[in-house]
Amino acid sequence: MSNTLYDALFRPHEGSSDTFLILKDGKEISHAEFLALAARFAHALRANGVGIGDRVALQAKKSPEALAVYAACVQAGAVFLPLNTAYTPAEVDYFVTDSGAALLIADGGSETTLAPVAAMAGATLLTLNADGSGSFAEAARDLPDTFPTAERAADDLAAFLYTSGTTGRSKGAMLTHDNLLSNAQALVQAWRFSKTDVLLHALPIFHTHGLFVAGNVTLLAGGAMIFLPALDVDDLIAGMPRATTMMGVPTFYTRLLADERLTRELVAHMRLFISGSAPLLAETHGAFEARTGHRILERYGMTETNMNTTNPLDGERRAGTVGFPLPGVELRICDPDTGKQVAPGDIGVIEVRGRNVFKGYWNMPEKTAAEFRPDGFFITGDLGQIDADGYVTIVGRAKDLIIAGGYNIYPKEVEMLLDGEPGVLESAVIGVPHPDLGEAVVGVVTPRKGAVLDAETLLAGIRDRLARFKQPRHIVIMDELPRNTMGKVQKNALREQYKGLFGGK
Repeated sequence: MSNTLYDALFRPHEGSSDTFLILKDGKEISHAEFLALAARFAHALRANGVGIGDRVALQAKKSPEALAVYAACVQAGAVFLPLNTAYTPAEVDYFVTDSGAALLIADGGSETTLAPVAAMAGATLLTLNADGSGSFAEAARDLPDTFPTAERAADDLAAFLYTSGTTGRSKGAMLTHDNLLSNAQALVQAWRFSKTDVLLHALPIFHTHGLFVAGNVTLLAGGAMIFLPALDVDDLIAGMPRATTMMGVPTFYTRLLADERLTRELVAHMRLFISGSAPLLAETHGAFEARTGHRILERYGMTETNMNTTNPLDGERRAGTVGFPLPGVELRICDPDTGKQVAPGDIGVIEVRGRNVFKGYWNMPEKTAAEFRPDGFFITGDLGQIDADGYVTIVGRAKDLIIAGGYNIYPKEVEMLLDGEPGVLESAVIGVPHPDLGEAVVGVVTPRKGAVLDAETLLAGIRDRLARFKQPRHIVIMDELPRNTMGKVQKNALREQYKGLFGGK
C-alpha cells in the first residue's frame, strides 16, 4: 500500500546493512535493524489499540528506540506527538487530553505521576527508557519484524507539534505527510545531503529541528547519524573526525568556541555546520570562521511551517540573516494590519505559502482561519525585512514589538547596539508597562566572562546612535538570559519578571 512518508524515508532502506545510527558507545545500528525495531513497535501500537489516524504521545529520553516510535507511527498510520521531556505532568495532561491521544509512552521514572494523567484522558500508558527497556519495548520484543504498512496519502496527518504557548494555551499544529516530505526534499536539495553524509546529532528529537530537519533529511538522503543523547562538547569533538555535517543551536557553537580543542585540524572532515532555532550572534559567526575556516549556515523555520529559508550552500552566508526562501516556498513581507506588502527594505510580518505549511491547528478552526490570508499565505507572526540582495532578516516576533508613546520600536535594532558594547555577551530588549508611554524599553544584558558592566556606561555608549524614543529607560544586568530547551530567549519570562519596573502590574 502507498504511504507517502514511509515510501520516501524508510522503504528504500528495507534490508539495507548500511549504518544508520552510530551511538555514543560506538555501537552501530543498520537501516535494516532500525526498521525491524520500528516494525515490532508498529505491531505493539496495534496491539495496544492504536488505529490509523490515532495519536501517539511520546515523552521519553532520546534513544534509538524513541526515534523508532516515530518510524512505527508513520508505518502504522498513526499521528506522532513528541513531547518535550521537561514538561510537567500538568502540561502533559493538557497535550494528551487536547490531542485525544490513544497511547502515552513515557519514561519509566514518570510512570507514577503520569498514570492518573493517562487514566483521566482515557489513554493507555506504557514506558520506554533511555536504555531501550520498558513496558512498551517488552510488549514489542517478540512481535514480527515486518509490518503491513498502512495506506497514507500526502494530505493525511503524520504528526502534531504543540506550539510553545507563550501567550494563551498551546496550539497543536497538524503536519501532513507532504508537509514533512516536501520540506525534507527541499533541504536535501539546498544543502546537498547525500548517502555519504554523516550527521553529528546532539539535538533533542521532540522538536522540528532534531526530528524532522535532522532525521528526515538524513533518512531521505540515505546517510548516517552520530546519535548522541544530548549536547556534550566532549562528544561533539569526539564525533567530528567521522562526521561531515552538524546541526545545532547557537549554544553548540559558543560552547565549542570556548574549547581550545576546536581547531581547523579537528573539523577537516566536516563540510557543513548549520545553526537554527535561535538567532546566532554575528560575533559567533566571525569567531567560528576565524577558528575553523567554516562559515556557519543559518536558516529559519517554525513549528507550523518546518523550514522556510536558508543561507546559500554556495555563495555568501550573510551573518544576521536567514538567507533566501527554500525551493517551493513563497515568502513576502506585509503590513500586519492591512495585509498589504510593504516597500522593499521595510519591516513587516513574514508570511509564507508552500507545501511545507501546516494543515491548521487541532480543534481550533477559528484560530486557523485567523492565521491564514485568503490567498493561502500563513501569517508567521515573525517580523522581518528583505534587503536589496534578497536576504531575509528576522527582526523579532510581532508580540515582541514595543510601542512607546505611539512609536514602534523593534527590539533587534537596540539589541545589536547593546551587543556591540564592550564587555557585553548578549542582550534581550523588551517592553514593559509604563504609566505615561504605554510601554518603556528595557534592556537586559549579560556580561562576558570576567567583564563588569555598568548600566549608565552602556546607555551612554548607544545614546548617539539611537533615537531618543528607542533608547532603554532601564538596563538590567544578569548572569544569563532565560532560555527554553531549544536555546530561544524567553522574553515573555523577562516581561513578567520586570513588568513592575515603572509601576505596572
